[in-house]
Amino acid sequence: MIEVLLMRTSLSGLAPGLASRPVAATLLAIAVAAVGLGPAASPAAAATIPAGAGSYSDSRPAGTSGPTTNTGAPVTPKLTTAARDKPVPTNDWWSSLAYQRYGDNPYSTPMYGHPLTYQAKASGLEVGYPTTPAIVGDGRQYEYAHKADLTVGLSGLNSPDTKADAWSDWTVTPYWADGSRTFRATIGHGMPFVYAKGSGGDARITTASTPTVFSDDGNVLGITVAGHHYALFAPTGSDWNVSGTAITAGLGGKDYFSLAVLPSTDALATYRKYAFSFVTGSQVAWQSTGGTVKATYSLTTEAKEGTERGTLQALYRHQWLHTTDALTPYTYVSPRGTMKVRESASFTTSQKNNGVVPALPASSGVDKARLAGYLNEVANASDPFSGAADTYWTGKALGRLAQLVPVADQIGETATRDKLLGLMKGRLQEWFTAGGASEFSYDKDWKTLTGYPASYGSDTELNDHHFHYSYYVYAAAIIAQYDQAWAADSAWGTMIKHLIRDTANPSRTDSAYPFLRGFDVYAGHSWASGHQGFAAGNNQESSSESINLSAGLVLWGAATGDNNLRDLGSFLLTTESEAITQYWFDASQQVFPASFGHDTVGMVWGSGGAYSTWWTANPEEIHGINVLPVTGGSLHLAREKAAIKRNIAEMERENGGPAQEWRDLLWQFESLSDPAAAKAKWDGVNGNYEPEQGESKAHTYHWINTLNTVGAPDMTVSGDLPTSAVFSKDGTRTYTAHNHGSTARTVTFSDGRTLSVPARSTATSTGPGGSNPDPEEPGPSTGNTFRLKSGGILTTATTDPAGADTIASADGVNRDGTPYRPTVYEVKKVNGKVASGAATAFRLRVDAGTKVGLAPQVRVSYDLTGDGTFDRAETFRYFATDPVNGWEEYTQTSGAQATTGSLGELKNGTVRLEVWNALGNGTSQVQTGTDAAVLKIPYV
Repeated sequence: MIEVLLMRTSLSGLAPGLASRPVAATLLAIAVAAVGLGPAASPAAAATIPAGAGSYSDSRPAGTSGPTTNTGAPVTPKLTTAARDKPVPTNDWWSSLAYQRYGDNPYSTPMYGHPLTYQAKASGLEVGYPTTPAIVGDGRQYEYAHKADLTVGLSGLNSPDTKADAWSDWTVTPYWADGSRTFRATIGHGMPFVYAKGSGGDARITTASTPTVFSDDGNVLGITVAGHHYALFAPTGSDWNVSGTAITAGLGGKDYFSLAVLPSTDALATYRKYAFSFVTGSQVAWQSTGGTVKATYSLTTEAKEGTERGTLQALYRHQWLHTTDALTPYTYVSPRGTMKVRESASFTTSQKNNGVVPALPASSGVDKARLAGYLNEVANASDPFSGAADTYWTGKALGRLAQLVPVADQIGETATRDKLLGLMKGRLQEWFTAGGASEFSYDKDWKTLTGYPASYGSDTELNDHHFHYSYYVYAAAIIAQYDQAWAADSAWGTMIKHLIRDTANPSRTDSAYPFLRGFDVYAGHSWASGHQGFAAGNNQESSSESINLSAGLVLWGAATGDNNLRDLGSFLLTTESEAITQYWFDASQQVFPASFGHDTVGMVWGSGGAYSTWWTANPEEIHGINVLPVTGGSLHLAREKAAIKRNIAEMERENGGPAQEWRDLLWQFESLSDPAAAKAKWDGVNGNYEPEQGESKAHTYHWINTLNTVGAPDMTVSGDLPTSAVFSKDGTRTYTAHNHGSTARTVTFSDGRTLSVPARSTATSTGPGGSNPDPEEPGPSTGNTFRLKSGGILTTATTDPAGADTIASADGVNRDGTPYRPTVYEVKKVNGKVASGAATAFRLRVDAGTKVGLAPQVRVSYDLTGDGTFDRAETFRYFATDPVNGWEEYTQTSGAQATTGSLGELKNGTVRLEVWNALGNGTSQVQTGTDAAVLKIPYV
């Protein structure tokens, strides 16, 4: 019991600080939760609901619990009458509005919308804008904790509780009523505004300290509190009155007012434009086509005054890195790094699709006899499920078997394959049939499906459903690959779809389950706690188990012909992959505060992140928890190979040496960056180790030796089939794809390669190509067109994220023709011969925002031999920008201003592009990572 409990993954419902509690007390607390002790189910005659060949119950098994308060009392959703029949998206950033976890707090715990933070109280809504991080927990956690700058409400408001009144994809409207007054406030991710509606009292703002007024224009008031600037907007004709820390305004028969946090006092005029364009809803739409995933994030608005229907949105880093939409110069601080503001009601992101494959391709590096021996150890074990009883550990066991089915098939071990499939089917069918020792039960109040025996608060706190059920969906997808009849709706497919609807429902009109229960489409990742009842907001520990669900959706959708579910999986996986890259691994080293001494976090919180887990401070688990389970959906991690190297190095520093307990997981993680190093560690123990409980020697051996042979995943290339992948080693690419369809198809890769894949088969081919193992050190060019990449790089890669770099101010001095504090981009080791009749060409997008009189200028230089001396320099005439927000195009057609030296053959040469402001007194921006940020050199 103790060994199993110490190996679990995400106790997301327990209070922060678990790892520091005495071990005995911790194990006792976990043990109680694991066996489901608590209030008995209310007596009622249970009904069995058919679902294809399976079934579930509408009443919990005797002796078990559903959602409860912290004292064990049953709890139902805290909703207004208008919202009563709408499925609640538990596991959200604002869930404490609907889930009263603590009986003495009928309002909410802190909610982290970013850039603003909120907490409901009797008198209204606390609003804060934390901008200074604190390092806590012996340096293991950073947080931008909620601290109220002000409280927004109505005069005299004293509500006994706060309820959720309405919500959409990333906005929510809490509701207060005290018998005389009603108050609503619409808030959301990325929203600098709070949109308030009330009756029965004047608008009232109570500040945490005496405010400084920097602008007073009757119904528009600018104040500074705790160093943060806010604008208050009352209906036209109203007037704000400031008395100490109380600010009030009569509404003049209207029922609306708003406030906004300002990035600076001079932004007031811009924000005033949108003060009465009230946000009424939010929605994301996604599309996965041709190897690209696009998502459009849109707000709906209502004009309370005038006709303005636009608004302002603050984009998270994972969003603005992948948009080419124009952004303003305004920014905000957040626990996720800089947020950038867009002046529009919508924006679109575009990313390369991160493929998912059922298994790594067959390779000569795998000894089939040895692998068959490892497979038999699992298939012939006396208990292949290792005593698993609850939803989580059963899922882990199913996942372990599922990874081995296509591996056994690949080496011709069909009997072993079929035995593994039979084990998986049998266990799933037990769970998918009501009335036995294990079953699923539907809760009509919370509109959720819970598996019993439950574990880690999946029942009493609605935690971790996406973690637990990810293994069931993934296992079912592997079964469907080999047995479509089993996966049919008339058989066991309907039960799998219930699990999908519970965790990742794509429908907003389904009355039985909420839309995307745990996935926060704007934050870009899932949340694990069902009640969000923490001062630090919600949390997610094992981001990789969330990815496991998305990967399962891709494979299930592909195997069953449901392209909508397949594409949903691609959207979720690709989006969360970038969030993990930035917020868990800080791959760009632009998110974690400088004072936080870690390169990764085990947990992300609404307020920040923590180098910890819920159950241990062991570095191996802290690093490994965001790796497991290793599957064909884990390849996305290879996009940032330098971050993997830093991650492994930190783990070994903190651990005092290489991994011991979870060594197999971390070997497989390392192999996504450096397969040879991982194989050396595998060879060093020669199979003499104990696998992590969701792993097997068979899978680890196949994974490490395959990647050592074909190379690490090459994430610069993607296929137009979501079930495809590319690997690269020593200039040779290996292309693989699995076709679940009933007819042959051709997969086209972004580098132009094609692969013919027979029906219901995997195909693999090899060809010339290459990947750059270290994105910080560009490799030799293979073409004459280079993209600008943030970080000062010119690259031929076409998969880097879109972004923008700042061009320094000319400081009011004429810099025409002479680079001044230029933003520099370079590529080294370039070989080529001068192309007859060709000339240097470039296309850049630049923007000066609203600044007047700026003039970006470009110089392109050629060091023909890479000796540090530039033999040719071409300076182009500057481009005069306009003082209007939005990108403008600057090309070589502006004409050459000066040219020195001569072109010649490039032999291991260097090409440099410099861009600076020739005129003006302000910064501008240049776009990076897009086809509108390119340099073409006159070489072949």
